[in-house]
Order: sequence, then structure tokens, then C-alpha cells
Amino acid sequence: IQTLAITSNHNHHHFLYIAHRKASQSNMTKTAVLVATSASKLQSHDTGLWLEELASPYYTFQEAGYNVILSSPKGGPIPIDAASLGDGFFTDAAKRFMHDGTGVGKLSHSVPISELDLDAVDVLFMCGGHGTCTDFVSQPSLKEAIENCFRANKLVAAVCHGPMCLADCVKEDGKPLVEGLKVTGFSNTEEEVVQLTGVVPFLLENKLKELGGIYERAEDWNSKVVVDGNLVTGQNPQSSDACAAACVELLG
Repeated sequence: IQTLAITSNHNHHHFLYIAHRKASQSNMTKTAVLVATSASKLQSHDTGLWLEELASPYYTFQEAGYNVILSSPKGGPIPIDAASLGDGFFTDAAKRFMHDGTGVGKLSHSVPISELDLDAVDVLFMCGGHGTCTDFVSQPSLKEAIENCFRANKLVAAVCHGPMCLADCVKEDGKPLVEGLKVTGFSNTEEEVVQLTGVVPFLLENKLKELGGIYERAEDWNSKVVVDGNLVTGQNPQSSDACAAACVELLG
């Protein structure tokens, strides 16, 4: 059995993430589920998935030998935010993905969250894009999947606006899932830059703090990944690759 401990000393709390894997299972293929939005609109604003935040983790997990499943609240085609295909945002991983027949096929036929076999999942990874502000909030199937994975000591990861979904999630004692945990996500100042402060249902940074999360951040548009126990969060699109890499490292 392998034991992996990550400690956090804030507030004199000591969080321990223990990953138990029997020797006979150590060579089994691990499974990562990348969850993306089904929503192409945030109110009247055209949006969807921010492609980099799925494409980069997709290849990070794939190249580490994982089985990668794409999922969404509704299942079926995942809409891509056209802005994420624009100059300066259309990363190498995103370009590679758009020319990857298997990847695009999975994006077109995503598995509904409600149909996932969570027992077979090692990491549940929530991708961002402003579409999540529409359907990662008040989404019972996603809330249930996250809570089940978190309680089973599976990795729960979210990047950029992906952590919108954490606002509804609670621990077994009913307290907010993020309470007392170090966490990050799209910052207030980054939201101001993209001029959607008045459109999103809540400012993610504020909400994570309100729920008792210990919010950390880097400067705007710089990579920032926070690990606390089995919760892994990334601040922005620039954090997507490092967020997935942290998951791979944690699972060994």
C-alpha cells in the first residue's frame, strides 16, 4: 500500500490525504474525468468551454497513461467559447486537440455526469469557461459527483471558473466543502478585466472566501495551483496544465 501525505499547517489544522493502492492495482490504468459545461450562454453573453482548460489537461492525463473521459451536465456536444480560439488564447494544446479526431469525438459525445461510474474514477477535473457560471451552479448531478468523490478520498480538481461548482458542495457534516481548505479560482480582478463582473452569478473569489475557504492567488493571468488534501484548484487558464500535472503527481 502506498501512502501519500500532504500537510497544511494553516490555522494549526493538519490535513492528510492518504491514497491507498494495493500493489496488485498499482499497474492498473487510472481514469480521469474532465467535466465541462453544456452551456453556450451566460445570460445573453455567448460562451462555453474555455478550450485550453480541457485540452491541456486532456494531454497531460493521456500522456501519463490515463483513460480520459469527457463529461458534461447534459451529455452530448460541449460548446466551445469562440474567444478561446482567438489570437493569444489558442494554445498549442488547444490547436492539437482541434485536430485530434478522437478528442473531438469525445467532445461531441460527452457522458452525462449522472451516468458516470464514480467508483472507476481516480480524479474528477472540472474545466472552466464562463459556461460553468450557468450550469455548474445549482447542478445536482455535479454536486453529488463531487461530494461522493471527495468523501471517497478521490482527487477533486477544478480550474479557473471550474470551482464555481464547489460553492454548492458540502462535507459529510454539512459544512461547506471548501471551509478551512486552501483554494484558488478566477480572481475578482481577472473578472473585471474580461468585463463580466456584473454578469456572473457571483464573484468566485468572494464566494470561496465567504464559504470559509483560504483563498490564494497569483498576479492576474499567472499560473497558480493550490493543493490541500485531495482538493486541487487552479486560478485561471494559465494554470490548467499545472493543475492536471499536480493531480498526476499526487496519484503517483
